[in-house]
Amino acid sequence: MFNPVLILIGLTVAISAYAWSNRELMAAWIMEPYVIARNGQWYRLLTSGFLHADWSHLLFNMFAFYSFSPVVLNTLASGYGASAGIGLFLLLYLGGIIISDLPTYFRHRDDRDYRSLGASGGVASVLFASILLFPVNSNGGGIIIFPIPEPIQPFLFGFLYLAYSYYMGRRRGDNINHDAHFYGALYGVVLTAALVPGAVSQFVQQIKNYIF
Repeated sequence: MFNPVLILIGLTVAISAYAWSNRELMAAWIMEPYVIARNGQWYRLLTSGFLHADWSHLLFNMFAFYSFSPVVLNTLASGYGASAGIGLFLLLYLGGIIISDLPTYFRHRDDRDYRSLGASGGVASVLFASILLFPVNSNGGGIIIFPIPEPIQPFLFGFLYLAYSYYMGRRRGDNINHDAHFYGALYGVVLTAALVPGAVSQFVQQIKNYIF
């Protein structure tokens, strides 16, 4: 059975690198709400997820995707079988890219100058699916957030991540599409809760056990 994680990473790296030297492809695939609204080029909601601004942007997203994907893919494959599990995993990741861009589209559809790119929405979907399924690391590990020296539990990271993304999305103080992070995360949680029976109750129970 093929590994969808490695295939998606390979495609994203190849397309991103090629687009850096091909301005026509970059212009044709980037998320540009003004053009989408007037030309109906809805494919940009998905294709922009295979483009990145530079190597640091690309490597950060792909490393996070690679790190959190296996547990989510294995959970879906265990519940639905290998083939259906892969299909649902693709729905999670690719759907996250598309869904997370919709609020940005509606906000900027009359803005001639707005553009965005990157797989952050899909990565956030997978990341938060993983957090919903495994909110507590019982082995003493966790997620590292610079400059905090100690790892924190996944569920704490999730709450901080959502709060930060929501705040920065409203503030609009930089050029990062924080709304894609926020809505991608919410999509990942909602879809995983629907696909994995008992995921929400187990999430709550694991946190209760950790706290008390």
